[in-house]
Amino acid sequence: MRQIVLDTETTGLDPAQGHRIIEIGCVELVNRRITDNRFHQYLQPDREIDEGALEVHGITQEFLADKPRFADIAQDFLTYVRDAELIIHNAPFDVGFINHELGLLDAGMGVIDDYCSVIDTLRLAREMHPGQRNSLDALCKRYEIDNSQRTLHGALLDAEILADVYVRMTGGQVTLLLDGVHGADVRTRETVEHVFDASRAPLPVVYADADELAAHSAWLDELDQHSGGNCVWRTLEAAAGDAPGANEVVDQDLSTK
Repeated sequence: MRQIVLDTETTGLDPAQGHRIIEIGCVELVNRRITDNRFHQYLQPDREIDEGALEVHGITQEFLADKPRFADIAQDFLTYVRDAELIIHNAPFDVGFINHELGLLDAGMGVIDDYCSVIDTLRLAREMHPGQRNSLDALCKRYEIDNSQRTLHGALLDAEILADVYVRMTGGQVTLLLDGVHGADVRTRETVEHVFDASRAPLPVVYADADELAAHSAWLDELDQHSGGNCVWRTLEAAAGDAPGANEVVDQDLSTK
């Protein structure tokens, strides 16, 4: 499943008044894991930036003077998001601006809904937390996500933060996905019928030695980091640590995983 977390910065609030996109930031999620495949572009809007908007994002016309226009990057952007599921906080705002930019091209490109579906995390948050504040900053606080770098709004930074928020909102680490870590190869397994053979001799039990246990512990540390502190095996170890002699049993059992 491929999802694109998207945010934009603009010259103002309303494309109907001629306001334009000046920054697009996108972060890719594949099977709910953030990848390094990002799309980020500043854009020359060919118009002034409202003072109110400038106070929010701090992007000046001088900075944008040598940047490409939306027409220059439109095809690359559409190729990047095609067939994905867009995740946007307050989607009507960003979708309205993107569709306005596509309409200005007059090249039969249609609207963004022709290329991908859209999830509005603001609407989702309001359904999950009715009557509460559901701004991106409020959600970061609710889900304990560090947004200390967010002194000004920025499309790519906000997309990265929203990606973390969305994963936490919708269940966190729901499966143990090892692809991309130590080159592990995860494949879909077919269902196999297992038949117990009572005549077969018991299998020998080979316990891990000290070096293997140390390597196993380092592997769990890496899993714990990738899962945001939610490694199941660490939880089992902590629980087993309360029972006399249980740590040795847990380590031996886990060495066969």
